[in-house]
Amino acid sequence: MTVNQISIFLENKYGKLSEILTLLAEENIRIIAATVADTSEYGILRIIVSDPQKAFKILKNKNVSANLTDVLAIVTDSCAGSFAKVLTYFTKAGLSIEYMYCFSIKDKSILILRTNNREAAREVIRRQNLEYICENDLINL
Repeated sequence: MTVNQISIFLENKYGKLSEILTLLAEENIRIIAATVADTSEYGILRIIVSDPQKAFKILKNKNVSANLTDVLAIVTDSCAGSFAKVLTYFTKAGLSIEYMYCFSIKDKSILILRTNNREAAREVIRRQNLEYICENDLINL
């Protein structure tokens, strides 16, 4: 139900994102999903990768500011309204979505999200019989 995500704090300077992605590519780490949030001073690159433990170790060895966290990975249809429907379940349970991003493969979408209460979110997933994907399955996509 959860997957490892790496959050990388980047200075908002020319070439920093490329530098990180090249570092991972050189070590044969495949990017499965990514999102970038930025301000005028720094950015946060959130990535799901083929080998999160190896990637995290590589980044730390290069003194890159990074965190490894668990996020939820929910499978939905890729049709209009599917994200809204899923998020409604969390809203009705009183959960806040801290952030989310997604990607699609054929007729399915994978919604990556973090809530303010992971255990309560897991209960919503169970209660609503939502389809989720585990890290091994996600890596094998």
